[in-house]
This record gives sequence, structure tokens and C-alpha cells, in this order.
Amino acid sequence: MRLSIRSVFMVCAALVAGAGGTARAQYAGHISSFVMNANTGDTLSQNDADLQRYPASLTKMMTLYLTFLSLQQGRITLDQRMPVSIHSAMQEPSKLGLRAGSELTVEEGILALVTKSANDAACTLGEFLGGGDEVRFADLMTRQARALGMSNTSFRNASGLPDPDQVTTARDMAQLAYHLIKDFPQYYSYFGMPSFRFHGRLIPNHDPLLKTYAGADGLKTGYTGVAGHNLVSSAQQGDTRLIGVVLGAPSNNTRNLTMMALLDNGFSAAGQTPLPHMHVPAMRGSSFVMARYSGYGRSLRYSRLPIGQRVIVARRAAAMASRAHHLVLPAHGGIRLVAYRPHTVKSPAPHRAPVRRGHH
Repeated sequence: MRLSIRSVFMVCAALVAGAGGTARAQYAGHISSFVMNANTGDTLSQNDADLQRYPASLTKMMTLYLTFLSLQQGRITLDQRMPVSIHSAMQEPSKLGLRAGSELTVEEGILALVTKSANDAACTLGEFLGGGDEVRFADLMTRQARALGMSNTSFRNASGLPDPDQVTTARDMAQLAYHLIKDFPQYYSYFGMPSFRFHGRLIPNHDPLLKTYAGADGLKTGYTGVAGHNLVSSAQQGDTRLIGVVLGAPSNNTRNLTMMALLDNGFSAAGQTPLPHMHVPAMRGSSFVMARYSGYGRSLRYSRLPIGQRVIVARRAAAMASRAHHLVLPAHGGIRLVAYRPHTVKSPAPHRAPVRRGHH
């Protein structure tokens, strides 16, 4: 069946930009990104990697770092019970719904952060590790960030709920992910947990790449209205492990596709042929094109294709996407593209849950 040009939905494209581009002011919808080779520490790509952004729930990566550090040093244990304060119970969603006066084990807190990104569990961990004071814990978080070389990051709480002074960068988040993997190999597997059971409920993991990208095994999602859609991911293919960071994407779909493209090109740059994707996220009932860029070592700027290029690429994708689910289009204007065609069977309209002020 021939697809019309309008059926091709342009989700995102990576355009090679010249070095030394001017960083823009912080705002959701403008993507900052960074990819590093975790084996060598080499930077494989970056785009506004030092622009300060709001981390949202990526903040919980530092909460977990300090939790793992305390476990490693023997100051706490996984089965140790933590009291839930009124302050913790009153945190905004996403949350477990903990009641003030109840208790949570350290391991339950870890699992709640890596799966549901629960703010009440993060606050409980922060208060527990901070001697009953989340503000004191946030100071410990910032000091640990400096010790890890995260010079442009400051923390104000354990959860990532909005605070104008809580900022980070894509480069700093990659550095934190690197140290989580390197410093705590015995605990890193928590990030790949698909779900955990809490009080009879099955809590699924929010990380979409665990089911879509070959070799992906964690780390963390994040979202607030002012931060945009954030994601830090790590994936290993062959002997190569990469760490990718995407901050400020305008939607979950754009965030996920951008990360997959960055990792694909990162593996290629590292000399590892990227494995086929396990599943490609797509807008329901449409085909789309995802850009794959060349020009490694140069900074990248993400934007929609100009109208002229969009029409040319759309025609080519429409003609070719009907013949395969996953194919690479010849380069056009310095951009190498991958076209995906979703399943042709119409799926029912998704159930829409009540709108919450969730942050994950």
C-alpha cells in the first residue's frame, strides 16, 4: 500500500551544526544531549551539554548514589526500616502513597525510585540519610556532586520536584551515571528491574528503553513542566558500554527516539555496529522518520527539518517505508535517515488516566 506524504510524521531530526554554537536560555522543548563511551570516557557527541537545565527526577540518581555509598560503607542495610514523615507523605506525585507514621525499608525505597520514581520514597530516603532533614541531605548531594566533578550541578531536594536553584547539565548527568555504574557495580542492576511488588501492587519501571533498545539496562527518566522530558540511559552492546543523556525534550516520544538515535550513532562511532531495535516507539497509525547523523566529534543541534527537506525526505520515506519495518535511507543533505513503519493493525484508543501533577 502506498503511503501519502501526510502519513509520514517527522518526530525528530539530528542536524549537524558547526562547532561553537551559542547556547540558548533554559527552556523546555530545546534539547541538550551528551553521549560518552563508558569504557574509555571519550565524548562521542554533545549538544548544549553545559547549558544548565532542571533535572526533574534525574535528581534521584544522586539520592541513589548516596544510598549506595552508605550501603557500601556499612552505615545502613537493605532491610533497615525508615520512618515516613508527614513531609514525605505530603510530596506530590509520582508517589507510592506512603502514610505518615508508616515505615519503608531501604531496599523498597531504592526500588520505588528506579521504577515508579516515587517522590515520597525519595524524600524518606533523603530524610533518613540526612539525619531527619532533607535540606541537610540536599547539601550532601551537592557536595558529592562536586566530588564527582559535576561543577554545574546544585541540588535542593531528594526528589527533583521543582526548585529554581536545582540545576544540572547533560555533561554532569553523564558523569553521575558513569560513577553509579563504576562505583557500585553490585547495585547497578537495580536500575534494570522491570517492576517490583509493593503492598500487593505491581509497580512497573518507567524507563522505556528497557523494552525498546537492545542492551539498555537503566538508568532514569525525569519530567516536570519547566524541565521538559529528560532521560539518562546506559546500554551495552558487545564489549562497548555507552551513556546517553537527553534533557528538555518536548515529549516522551521525541525524548525516546532522540536517545535511540544518539546511542545508535555512538555505537557506530565507537566501532560497534548497532543492534536492531527490539521495538520502535511510534505515533499510532502513522509512519515516521528518525535522523541518524554523521560528523562525530562535532556538536549537534536538534530541530525539525526545514520544510523543503521535510517534503523530499517524506516522499522518499513514504515510498520506502511500505516495503519494510526498518530501513536506512540513502544520505540526503548530510543526514542519514532511518524509516520505521508501525504495525498496520489499528489499536484501540488508549485509556487515559485522570490528569495528575506527576513528576517522574
